[in-house]
Parts: sequence; C-alpha cells; structure tokens
Amino acid sequence: MNRLGEATSPYLQQHADNPVDWWPWCDEAFAQARRRDVPVLISVGYAACHWCHVMAHESFANETVGGLINDNFVAVKVDREERPDVDAVYMTATQAMTGHGGWPMTVFATPDGTPFFCGTYFPRPNFVRLLQSVTIAWRDQREAVLRQGAAVVETIGGAQAVGGPTAPLTADLLDAATATLHKEYDPTHGGFGGAPKFPPHLDLFFLLRHHQRTGDAQSLEIARHTCEAMARGGIYDQLAGGFARYAVDGTWTVPHFEKMLYDNALLLRVYTLLWRLTGDRLAARIARETVGFLAEALALPGGGFASALDADTEGVEGATYVWTPQQLSDALGEPDGRWAADLYGVTAAGTFEHGTSVLRLARDVDDTPPPQVDRVRSALRRVRAARPQPTRDDKVVAAWNGLAITALVEFATTASALAADPGSAENTHPRTAADAAVDSPADGELAAELAISAGAYLARTHLVEGRLRRVSRDGLAGAPAGVLDDYGCVAEAFCALHQLRGEARWLDLAGELLEVATDRFASGNGGFFDTADDAERLVARPADPTDNATPSGLSSMAAALTAYAALRGSPRHRAAAEAALATVAPIVARHARFTGYAAAVGEALLSGPYEIAVVTDDPVAEPLLRAARRHAPPGAVVVAGASDQPGVPLLADRPMAGGAPTAYVCRGFVCDRPVTSPADLVGQLG
Repeated sequence: MNRLGEATSPYLQQHADNPVDWWPWCDEAFAQARRRDVPVLISVGYAACHWCHVMAHESFANETVGGLINDNFVAVKVDREERPDVDAVYMTATQAMTGHGGWPMTVFATPDGTPFFCGTYFPRPNFVRLLQSVTIAWRDQREAVLRQGAAVVETIGGAQAVGGPTAPLTADLLDAATATLHKEYDPTHGGFGGAPKFPPHLDLFFLLRHHQRTGDAQSLEIARHTCEAMARGGIYDQLAGGFARYAVDGTWTVPHFEKMLYDNALLLRVYTLLWRLTGDRLAARIARETVGFLAEALALPGGGFASALDADTEGVEGATYVWTPQQLSDALGEPDGRWAADLYGVTAAGTFEHGTSVLRLARDVDDTPPPQVDRVRSALRRVRAARPQPTRDDKVVAAWNGLAITALVEFATTASALAADPGSAENTHPRTAADAAVDSPADGELAAELAISAGAYLARTHLVEGRLRRVSRDGLAGAPAGVLDDYGCVAEAFCALHQLRGEARWLDLAGELLEVATDRFASGNGGFFDTADDAERLVARPADPTDNATPSGLSSMAAALTAYAALRGSPRHRAAAEAALATVAPIVARHARFTGYAAAVGEALLSGPYEIAVVTDDPVAEPLLRAARRHAPPGAVVVAGASDQPGVPLLADRPMAGGAPTAYVCRGFVCDRPVTSPADLVGQLG
C-alpha cells in the first residue's frame, strides 16, 4: 500500500501512484522493517529535481521494480526540503561512501536507520541489480553489512561533530578569504570554478560588503562582472525575470531550468546592494525584475512564497523556455524575429537540444535601451505563456521565505532611497531617464507589500506554540519541526520588517525565536546543532557550519543575532553572534566559497554594525532616512519614527533637535552627536 496520498509535500504526492509501497519518513516505517527483518530503502529528492523525475519514471513507476522493492525492503520517500535534517545525515553518509552527493539520493539502511550503502541516480538496469545484490547481502552477509553501517555512522558522527577549535573572525581572516576568492575567480566568464557553475550569491554578497568596509576595488569588480555575466546569460530568464538553479556549462549559457526561491531571494539581495553601491542600471533592472518574478511566479494568494518551479515541462527539460529562429519569426514577424535572434543569441545550430537556443543577452540594453526591446519581450512572453508551463512546488519553507522577506525589504528601502529628488544631497550618482525606468517607487512598494504579507503568513501559520514549523501548504502547517536555519532566517527577516515600518511586533517575534534557538540548538561552545535538543533522534545529530546553496543554520543565526543586538541594544546577543562566528573562523580563509554568509556577517560586526535612528514625524518623505538607507555601512540597522515610539528601542529617549528631524548614529553601542542634515549624516557613516 502506497501511503503518500495524504502527504503535504508535492514531491511525495508525485510518487503517490507508484507501484512502490512507499512510506513517508516515520517511526512506523522502521518498525515495519524490524518486524519483517528487511532493510530500508530511503529515497530522497525534491519536486523540482530533473533526475529525480527520471529515476521515478524509469524505476519507481515500473511494476517489476516496484514488486522487487516491496518484496525485499521497506521503502521510505523523503522530501529533502521538508526534512533537511534527514537529508543532511544521509547526504553526509553518501559523500563519505562515494566521494560525492546529489539528488535523487538512494540509501540502504538497517531497520534502526543506520546507512550501509549509499548512492544517487541509478539507471533502471543498474538499480535492479543493486536491489538484488543488497537483498542477497542482507540475507547471506548480515554481519558484514552491519559492520559497514557502524563504520559509516562513526564517520558521519565525526564529520558532524561540534566542539572544534575556535578563533575570533578578524579583519585579517576576512582579507585572506577575499584573497582566496580573488584567486579562484573566473576572469573570463565571472563566478568561480567551471561546469556546472552555480550562482555564487553568498560569496558575492560578502565581496560587496568587504568592498563597503575596505574600499577594495577588486572585490567590487569581481561582484560586478559576475552579476553582469549571469544577468546576460541563459541562467537568467530574459523574458520574465528570475534565475535558474545553475548553468550546466562554465559560461552561464544553458541552465538547469528549475527556479528556486532561495536562489532568487539571495540574488535579489546581491543585485540590490550592487545597485545601491554603484548606481549600476543593469543591477537595478535585474533586481526589479526579480521582484516581479517573485510576485508573479512564486507569491501565494494567502501570503508567503512557493518553493520552486520545476525543471521539466511535461517531462521535457526546458521545453517552456527555448526557441528556434523560426519560432521567433513566427511570434514577431520576420524583421523583429531576426533582430531578436541577434539580440538573444538564437542560432540555427542552437545552444540547447534539437537546434533550440536558450535566450541570452548578446549586447547591452540598459544604458541606451533599443526601442524594440519592450515590444519584443512583451510579444515573446505572450507566446511563451501559451506553451505548457512547468509545475510549481507550492509548499512554503520557513527559512527560504525568511530569505525572501529580508531581500524584499532591502530592495524596498533601496528603491525608496534612490528614487529621491535627483538634486538632493544624498544622491551622488547622476540620474537619467534610463534610471527612472528602473527605480520607480512603485517597485519598492510592491516589494514591501510582498515582504509584509509573507512575514504575516509565517507568524500566523509557521509559529505553533512558540516553535517554528519547517513547511506549510495551503495555509496549514506541516508536521516537520523547524531546523536551525528556519529560526535564523526568519528571525533575521523579522528584524528587517521591524526596520521597514517600525512595528514593534516584528522585533518581539525575532527575540522570541532567538531565545528558542539559543536554548534548544546551542552546542555549548558558541556553535549550534542544526536540530533542536528535543527533535527526533537520528543516527547522527547534524551540525554543518558551512554555507552552500543557502546560508548555514549557524551563519543565519549569527546574522539574526547581529541585527537583533543592534536593534535592541543587547551586548548579550552580539556576544552570541561573535561566539558563533568563532566556531567557523578557522575555515573561512581556506574555504571561502563555503563560508560566504558567515564572512558577510563578520563584515557587519567589524563595521559596527552601525545603529541609525532617524527621529521624524514623516518617515516616508524624510531626506535623513533616504540618506541613511543609501549610505548604510555593512549590516547597519536603520529605523525611523517619532521619538519614544513604542516598541522601537533605538527611538527611545531621542528627541528632535530644535524641533527638526534628527539622526542618531551609534557604532558598537557608542554614539556620535545628533545631526539634522543629510550631509552631516553621510559624513558620520563614512
């Protein structure tokens, strides 16, 4: 009997009609394996995963394979996005046994969950042979299987251990980390490494903050060049906005077409910061279009954001997105079709499969936009919308929504700052009509509305009896408990929302989450486990401090603690952030590509972070607030409102000087004199 029909996970529901007697992850499945004295087959994947779909079609939908599994195993299907704790434990085991990992992940375990054989995708003939071999080994070589499992558990227990060496995350270490990134940078195509090439959003964010603090021109140029290369490549959707998960090549040309919420949230932060620091028009356009993508493709009616768009359309990867020259001419007419083919690099030979091409931008359209661009894009979007569309994984993941909220708030505040009067003191970049096209205040208002709606959804749905739930769907919280990155990312998002409008409840909620996290997840040496002390017990308790596709739980907690400490004026929370970063500091310089967010938080702490309070009766139109948001140093917190506004600690006991709007700037709990002019404020932030 397949038991996935009632699952909240869209990924599990994709397997509800398989002839495999799937169980969701639960104690009952392992109890059944003990009763039958058979091993457990644990299959881990996610809804937007192309090769997960391939293995499902080849093997799990096959009656013969299903019968082989049912006769000899208890089969457990896991959504890695819903249960990142389970995924982390078995991914560590897979990497330890094979030297690599990925999804689908295929694990054979004893009835107590101990892994003894791990792999990823297997074509059906190989998978059938593997099932037969494992069955024989379990029957005839049980002792060897159990020894193998014990060795794997010992290995992954050591790999996930906490309590290693610690050291302060100093300026010298961050300088060394940037030097490492400079060496690994691809000066031709941008980014780091070769194929496949992933958007290095966390590293770019770190490099931009490092440039802010130190003035390092090379770090800025690496970030600028990589952002431009990605934005002009096929990894970016040239018609509707939004970034794909990665490029299969080293030139950003052909993407793996799935679009994840977390990538787009993190890249939105990067492009927004690049826009704020340089006035770059391409960065402004990409940030604005990414907000539009989140609003149109991932925002859910009741609040919050869906997790992903699938890589496949009706079983064919990329079918929605690719074009031939003839298809462009059919959609646009011959002259515009030829022009579009030249602009977007669509050739007869093609850059993808079967003579099709992924759209990429062959020349600049931002400094002097050609008049055809808007017309061509609109027409192609209409034609593409009539094609079959990829499915959407509409579960809400707490951590990823936290990342999106923080990014949207930063875009909203940047848009409000850069849409100021071009003659005002805080505007240092000359503005033209091309700028006006990408910094409309309406874009910032949309971002703010999306952020507030998502924050309200998380508070209403994911907070259950003071604890976070990892996922929800259709407004109903799922059973999986929140893990560390859920607490860190959502607490940081609530700190961002507090700064957006000065509402007390967001700061209060952030504080409550941080108290739970520091109480339930702490390791005792300043670091954190990824699961709570009262969470389901797995064969190992995961504690991975490295950043990857998303910030680690540890670095997201450090970010939230840093922001909260500045907003609340709390040395205790600052000390906790510093202690957390001290546990990862020993690897920052050597493994900079996997500690990007931790390093970015380190830049904030070294910078101050600055605490900026603007006392005014009209925050919306206040030039001091625009100046603060435009020139805020790395990790600075900015609030605005009336003196002694309830629930806003940074406005307490801070009157307007001489009845005029006044800015108060503090750094590390030490304050400068109050100022009333934007120029004086900018001087204090320099």
